[in-house]
Amino acid sequence: MLRTIDVPARRLDDYAHDAGEEAVAALRAAAEPLRGARILQVNSTAFGGGVAELLVTHVALMQDLGIDAQWAVIEGSEDFFHVTKAVHNGLQGMAVDLTPEMQAVYWERVRANADALDPAGWDHLFIHDPQPAGLLPVLEERGVRAGCWTWRCHIDVSRPHPSVWEFFEPMVNRYDAAIFTMESFAQPGLSGPDLAFVPPSIDPTSEKNRPIDPATVEEVLRRYHVDPDRPLAVQVSRFDPWKDPLGVIDAYRLAREQVPGLQLVMAGSMAADDPEGMEYLTQTRVHAGPDPDIHLLTEAEGVLAPEVNAFQQGADVVIQKSTREGFGLVVAEGMWKRRPVIGGNVGGITLQIEDGVSGFLVDSPAACANRLVELLRDPALRDRIGEAGRLRVRDRFLSLREVQDYLRIFGEAGDSSAARSA
Repeated sequence: MLRTIDVPARRLDDYAHDAGEEAVAALRAAAEPLRGARILQVNSTAFGGGVAELLVTHVALMQDLGIDAQWAVIEGSEDFFHVTKAVHNGLQGMAVDLTPEMQAVYWERVRANADALDPAGWDHLFIHDPQPAGLLPVLEERGVRAGCWTWRCHIDVSRPHPSVWEFFEPMVNRYDAAIFTMESFAQPGLSGPDLAFVPPSIDPTSEKNRPIDPATVEEVLRRYHVDPDRPLAVQVSRFDPWKDPLGVIDAYRLAREQVPGLQLVMAGSMAADDPEGMEYLTQTRVHAGPDPDIHLLTEAEGVLAPEVNAFQQGADVVIQKSTREGFGLVVAEGMWKRRPVIGGNVGGITLQIEDGVSGFLVDSPAACANRLVELLRDPALRDRIGEAGRLRVRDRFLSLREVQDYLRIFGEAGDSSAARSA
């Protein structure tokens, strides 16, 4: 069996305060037809990045709803994760040469993981992102397909590099259902699976999003040598070229010319399936230089979910200046905390931010700097944007809505799979 991940228990009733009683009741009703069903979710890492964060909540909520939900992680290797990071970049549009040798590395690891996966007994197998996507084709080749299979793509595949998408499209077409964040992410060659479009969500009860008192926020800021009495901009994300950490520093420097004393915190986890993370962290450190007001932090400095929460709540402005983005959970996190968010005008960020209403969308470091200065100079604007952002997240981007969407899709995909088999 693949390595399984235990998740802390969660109670659906605990979400009523934030999401509302109606949302709780709607999720209970959606789960009733699947009560007792066995659902296995599979991804590539138990820590770091948004998918692992989502699964902690989703699996626990399904369990509380009477569903036998489990989470398993495939076993990778250094070579495999270098290949899948190249695939990730290629699917987001980077010109990547996926050589026969790289493809062989991918299939070798997928076949090894397929050896450890028996689909029999699972009603639904929910496969996340490219790393484990090949499991279904391998098992089908062996004649051991069972259950209903759904592939969930969390990244921006609106403009994939053609050769990389050609490698993955035949795999995706074997699935019963495929889920993307936005309709523009689905490619026209998909003809096998039923398509669905589901934006991700945040968990308002998690350590990263629950309320904390101002004294705790101040203690965390001071612990990391951030002055709580001076203006602060925060970006929380992996150190990755698509998150544009160098452009964020450029925007900070432009803004600081007009806002003396401005500070910048850039905090991110080093995901186990992202071998480029350290390389881009190093590039970011070089670009930051000796500026004592730029703070580059990871879990190596003890920055985990509670510290990220404190930085976001202590920020005057939250930034997520991505140049490609499947969704960007940290955008919703900042909005939930009533912080004005400046986001890149791309992908899933545009689902969250209504420009000028619940945040600002920008296309360059200069535009980001201009919005940053505008917000820092106008507390009333910060409050208005922050409150609008909070309401938008409550209405659209909390966990109960996403889990309800998935349960509906599982039911529909199961019906379609049964009809195809009849």
